[in-house]
Amino acid sequence: MHSAFWEGFGVGGGLIVAIGAQNAFVLTQGVRRNFHYLVAGICFVFDVLFISLGVVGVGAAALARPGLVSWLGWLGSLFLFWCGWRALMSALRGGQLDMAEAGRLTMKGAVVTTLAVTLLNPHVYLDTILFLGGISTQFAGTGRYLFGLGAATASFCWFFSLSFGGQFLAPLFKKPLTWRFLDGFVCLTMWGIAVTMVLRQLMPSLSAH
Repeated sequence: MHSAFWEGFGVGGGLIVAIGAQNAFVLTQGVRRNFHYLVAGICFVFDVLFISLGVVGVGAAALARPGLVSWLGWLGSLFLFWCGWRALMSALRGGQLDMAEAGRLTMKGAVVTTLAVTLLNPHVYLDTILFLGGISTQFAGTGRYLFGLGAATASFCWFFSLSFGGQFLAPLFKKPLTWRFLDGFVCLTMWGIAVTMVLRQLMPSLSAH
């Protein structure tokens, strides 16, 4: 296989594996066995879409519009704060994994939430369209597309492995303490990312003073 493919696989995998709101949700749905393959499939499809946009050159055009990136940063941070608050309330209430209880999302709820953690997360656009799109320009001819294919393959492997692996954690998450720990971890993860994003938005104005 062309080296561009494996470089795309490595770079794409390195970006995707980083724990974030999207990965936390995919894992949670995998543990619940709640439309987990549908959730993984949606994440993968949008990764392919955004990677493709980056490879064909949209990433370079977006870099010329910093205002758009800033707007996405504020919107995404607010969304992550809200998700973290919901996870905190869930941790305080406690509970346990029950395949038949109302804590499970409907198909519509799973789809809407997956779209939200994907499309309202500016890191998705930055990592796929801008970062991967920029690196792909180092390869000439078909190498650029093989790089994108490698990154897309890494996305497929990661999301479906995360979703499938969550099923093996289901017996563990029948214990209330474990579920509290997961909700608490999700809360801290989302709030940590949100705070980092806010600081990045404020840093230019702070430095100006």
